[in-house]
Amino acid sequence: MDSKDFWKLIDDARALVSDPADAEGVADRISDLLTERPAHEIVAAQQWLWDLMAASYRAPLWAAAYVVNGGCSDDGFDYFRGWLIAQGREVFERAVADPDALAELPVIKEASAEYEELECERMLGVAWDAYRRATGEQLPRGSFTVDLPDLDPEWDFDFDDEEELAERLPGLDALYG
Repeated sequence: MDSKDFWKLIDDARALVSDPADAEGVADRISDLLTERPAHEIVAAQQWLWDLMAASYRAPLWAAAYVVNGGCSDDGFDYFRGWLIAQGREVFERAVADPDALAELPVIKEASAEYEELECERMLGVAWDAYRRATGEQLPRGSFTVDLPDLDPEWDFDFDDEEELAERLPGLDALYG
């Protein structure tokens, strides 16, 4: 499994749910689809998932998650990034490059009107679940690595500072401020 295969898996799962904005439903379909694959591909999917989690471990995106969800703990940031991956490659890459671009997404606009949190803890366990269902065993120890980068020191400020967030994330501030 390579990056292209991983994102196709996400797209295929999104096509199988009645509402692609339903990240939990997408995660369930991903797990179902992975269950049909050989064990080594399920393990590879787990690595790709955590590579994307590492690639999105960025302070500007964390600040955006903080605005969108009305706060964001360490675990909450993981679950937000799980939600983000479930949105597909284009949304993921755009948000990582420019977190304020999230403000342009219809799902974000709808969530802001409803004060709905956007997160998907389920996404983080899709390969674990698929592997267990496919093999009857747990993912092998050491079968994947997680290497999170250091956070950007330029974004090392209190995310409760509304003025600073408004300046750095004006689109999201317009929706949530």
